[in-house]
Amino acid sequence: MALRKSKLVTGETYHVLNRSVQDIPIFKGQREIDIFLEATKFYLQTSPPTKYSHYRTSRDRFPIRLDQNLVTIINFCVMPNHFHFTLRQEEDNGIRHFIQRLSNSFAHYFNTKYNNRGPVFEGNFKAIRVETDEQLLHLSRYIHLNPVTAYIVEKPEDYFFSSYRIYIEKEKSEITNPSLVLNQFSSPNDYRNFVLSQKDYQRNLEKIKHILLE
Repeated sequence: MALRKSKLVTGETYHVLNRSVQDIPIFKGQREIDIFLEATKFYLQTSPPTKYSHYRTSRDRFPIRLDQNLVTIINFCVMPNHFHFTLRQEEDNGIRHFIQRLSNSFAHYFNTKYNNRGPVFEGNFKAIRVETDEQLLHLSRYIHLNPVTAYIVEKPEDYFFSSYRIYIEKEKSEITNPSLVLNQFSSPNDYRNFVLSQKDYQRNLEKIKHILLE
């Protein structure tokens, strides 16, 4: 990966995303996403004791310790050809180490399984700083509506590869901390209403985004 021009600051929160090369589908099904999410948990550790590929064959030898992490995952969504995370950096260079280790590990798995050569992800992941609580709320909604916007599902709770079901208390998670978002709502149901209120708008915006000027 190329060197990042701006340093990511410890204690700050970022929207982190990356796409596959040429937007090819790399998360082809349940198996690939399960591997990616388990590797996500493994590489949260500040000092992983081995590579994830070794951990997969000897899980009993390398228990995962999540008492001290490189980053806090606020929310996430894994789509067929890209991923989104909202991350708060907890250690210096934590986001860079976490994303590089995770991306390299999954790329190795993907290339081995499909006899593929070359890079799997685009060169450098994107990281955009989240500056306000309001931005954090809107970003969370945008991320959780990604599968709906792409017409993969009609309701975000029907998509099992994002943190939305954790937010509305249909699932539990060791790797996601939704409190920074949910603490701004009186209940998970209020958060659900907040997300669903923009479902149609986000779909319509996706249709015309190529002609919008930023």
